[in-house]
Amino acid sequence: METLGKRAEFAHSVAGRHGSRMNVSKAELSSGTYPAAVLIRRLLIDEALAHWPRYAVAVVLMCIAAGAMALSAYLIGTMTNEAYINHNFRGIVVVGIVVMAVFTTKGIATYGGTVLLSYVGNRIVADNQRRMFDKLLRENMSFFADRHSSEFIARLTTGAGSVSQVINLLITAIGRDLMSLIGLCAVMVIRDPVMSVAALVIAPPALFLLRKLVRRVRNIAQKQFTGGTRTIETMQESLQGLRMVKAFSLEEEMRRRLDDSVTGVEAQANKMARVANRSNPIMETLAGFAIALAIIYGGYRGIAGHGTPGEFVSFLAAFLLAYEPAKRLARLNMDLHNNLVGVRVLYEIIDSPAGESNDDECPPLELTTGRLEFSDVRFAYRAGTPVLRGMSFVAQPGKFTALVGPSGGGKTTVLDLILRFYTVESGRILIDGQDIAMVRRDSLRHQIAYVGQIVQLFRGTIRDNIALGRLGAGEAEIVAAAKAAHADEFIRDFPAGYDTPVGEHGMQLSGGQRQRLAIARALIKNAPIILLDEATAALDSESERYVQEAIAELCKGRTTLVIAHRLATIMHADCILVVENGKIVESGRHEELLRKNGRYASFYRIQLKGQEAAPAPLAVGG
Repeated sequence: METLGKRAEFAHSVAGRHGSRMNVSKAELSSGTYPAAVLIRRLLIDEALAHWPRYAVAVVLMCIAAGAMALSAYLIGTMTNEAYINHNFRGIVVVGIVVMAVFTTKGIATYGGTVLLSYVGNRIVADNQRRMFDKLLRENMSFFADRHSSEFIARLTTGAGSVSQVINLLITAIGRDLMSLIGLCAVMVIRDPVMSVAALVIAPPALFLLRKLVRRVRNIAQKQFTGGTRTIETMQESLQGLRMVKAFSLEEEMRRRLDDSVTGVEAQANKMARVANRSNPIMETLAGFAIALAIIYGGYRGIAGHGTPGEFVSFLAAFLLAYEPAKRLARLNMDLHNNLVGVRVLYEIIDSPAGESNDDECPPLELTTGRLEFSDVRFAYRAGTPVLRGMSFVAQPGKFTALVGPSGGGKTTVLDLILRFYTVESGRILIDGQDIAMVRRDSLRHQIAYVGQIVQLFRGTIRDNIALGRLGAGEAEIVAAAKAAHADEFIRDFPAGYDTPVGEHGMQLSGGQRQRLAIARALIKNAPIILLDEATAALDSESERYVQEAIAELCKGRTTLVIAHRLATIMHADCILVVENGKIVESGRHEELLRKNGRYASFYRIQLKGQEAAPAPLAVGG
């Protein structure tokens, strides 16, 4: 409860800066104007606080390791005095045994702290990858319209890892580096207070110089991420479109594109190497200056008889051991800003309002007959460019309704709106009198089976892809759906049968085979409403015949809405709707529309002119 309270308090404080929700604009995140301190605080509260017990143990173990390091520096002085002043061999043996125990403790503590940080870091990466993916699944289609999928792959991998890296940087800075520095400085002060003050004079100039590098590191890191995204984009497009690349001899063009992206990333990486490591010569020079002062001062004290060799050696050992944690702390701000670029690109997605808002409180769709109605529906993908202009029609329950008309008239948009991929601007879409905007999306989509012109098959076997229509379906149901879709015969021709991998995007199968698997997937869903989008447009005559037979089986007794360019395939439809310029301009059966001699008749004459035989129509109808 305390964790939830702190998260709520933080959300309220951020809301005061950014409005009523804890969301950040894309411009703020990508430009880096969203304050790093606020991002870090959010990481600590939203991410680290949930794992505080493990982090607390890790910090304790780091403190033990830091104490062991400081004690080892102190014992070096004791051993030196025992050997060169007291000439006490027994004392040297005791110190040696203690040193062995100290280093063993340090090793165990370091191991435990490192493993704990890795465990927690891995959990945070996994959780954020889940959050990111879940957020993408809750976006509507317009969110992805002008973005490339490679961008989200890069955000998923880079962003989730950066969250863990930032937290680990902060934890190790406190538990390991700061504690080590405090312990070693304590040894230095105990051994020689005056020399300790002289050694600390390097800190202010080091911090001043490193501060100037932070802004440049942040800008370079942002450009590196953008360039890396373009590299993934080119690689992904080239491999997924390899047929077109080879068919059009685009290998050199793809190489050029990849080379441009890789060269840009390489240039930014080289710049990052120069800028980020510029602190090393600065720190080395300042450290050399401080060590020289310590040697001169320590040597003078030894010659003058004002100190023991053990004090000098112990001080010098502590100072040299303190150099590395001090350097890491000095670079902390720069390293944090470098990794915060990844955090910003992750939160840019997670913080944006979901395209599909949570509708769990809405009632489910109660389907009775499956009557589908569009009532004066208006919609536009972009402002000022309407696609549907007051469309109204009814698809009667259990009947076959076809949408025909020229490309760009809004036919596919009709199906997208029924599935609620987009939200209508005005008007209503009703199923059995219920406005689909007022019911739960999952209940709506559960009642609809969709088969598109482009079939999306997923990684796995033929069996896996059919079963996606209804998760948990048994073997008998899968085979029955495949038989009904006229797919069982070709599936059994494969050596592995239903266990045959489909390959990426189903590339192991022909177009007709993919379509029949998609229909089998729709059949096993057993939904009362069927949406078909050009399901036979890209098929040869033989494949089209098989697919049409499978579609006829799928549509029996179901409310079916189909988009078709080949008019011969929908001649026996119960109702044909002619869509033009976002409106229904004609409706009726095939013969009725031909008698009207309007737009449908014109399409029919143009399409079938000169054809000796048309493809067999679907065996559906009233």
